[in-house]
Amino acid sequence: MSLYSTKPIAFSSVHTYPLSSRKSKVHVSDFAKPVSPNVSLKKFLDSLPNILAAQSLREIAAAIHVARQQKRAILWGFGGHVIKVGLGPVLIDLMRRGFITGLAMNGAALIHDFEIALAGNTSEDVDASLPDGRFGMAEETGRYVNEIAKLASRIRIGYGEAAGQFLNSGIVPAPYAEKSVLASAYKLKIPVTVHLAIGTDIPHMHPAVDPGALGAATHSDFRLFSALVQGMQPNGVYLNWGSAVILPEIFLKAVSVSRNYGVPLRPITTANFDFVQHYRPLQNVVKRPTAPPAKPASGAPSHGYAITGHHEILLPLLAAALASNWGKSSSKKSKRGKAR
Repeated sequence: MSLYSTKPIAFSSVHTYPLSSRKSKVHVSDFAKPVSPNVSLKKFLDSLPNILAAQSLREIAAAIHVARQQKRAILWGFGGHVIKVGLGPVLIDLMRRGFITGLAMNGAALIHDFEIALAGNTSEDVDASLPDGRFGMAEETGRYVNEIAKLASRIRIGYGEAAGQFLNSGIVPAPYAEKSVLASAYKLKIPVTVHLAIGTDIPHMHPAVDPGALGAATHSDFRLFSALVQGMQPNGVYLNWGSAVILPEIFLKAVSVSRNYGVPLRPITTANFDFVQHYRPLQNVVKRPTAPPAKPASGAPSHGYAITGHHEILLPLLAAALASNWGKSSSKKSKRGKAR
């Protein structure tokens, strides 16, 4: 016999209801389908469950197809890791197919892409070179990346455009330029913007550095990026790949500039792809730009997504999905708001 004065509740009086009357988030029609050997890519993608991340991926692909069809901005932002894991050729192919209308990168992505164009390799072993002060001291990288900033400042263009021009100019040999996102985007006349935080990148400690030129070049690109973001109205797309701080902050400010100019940026689709979901991308890419206005407005809502995984798997998967037109047929009948 318990000595407590409070007695356990008897569940015999709990009210129940028929399972068939309940609204559920998951139905067997959304389940994955087993695939046979040598299945086509399209059938493999169709076999994915229409639940959680797979559902989000399908909806992102559908949004990109809509933006492409309506000639709205499809902007891809990425950090250095995307380039150094070998995804440049995939981005170049997406540009050629019309699935990228503008690119934004941080300083690390600029450096990795530049080194690939010149040498065919990149990604220094920091642990090996830091103890004796050799880290970041590659002569060509420091000299030419700073010269590009001076060029941009001198002829009054952005850092990204100046880098593409430099790599295509023949000033220095660039035998691997066909693998360079910067060089390829310049040939395709697709805008590339480079966004710096001075002191974060190895060229900033090189004897050739010109802080004023760096600031002028990257500020020009911020103004260009703000104009590109305005092109997302309506139904445009912004994807953030692997930038935890710089690009999410840049995107948020560009959204604010656009709305200050009277461009509502509604509806839009945003997504953050990374192997860890950080605070700033979730707030500044996924949530804040897609939040409904204080005064409810008519029209379709914006949508933001967060998909977690490795770039070297997720980006080629999305690229292959777009190339195979996966998601295109569901762009007008997307089932948003299900299991999350």
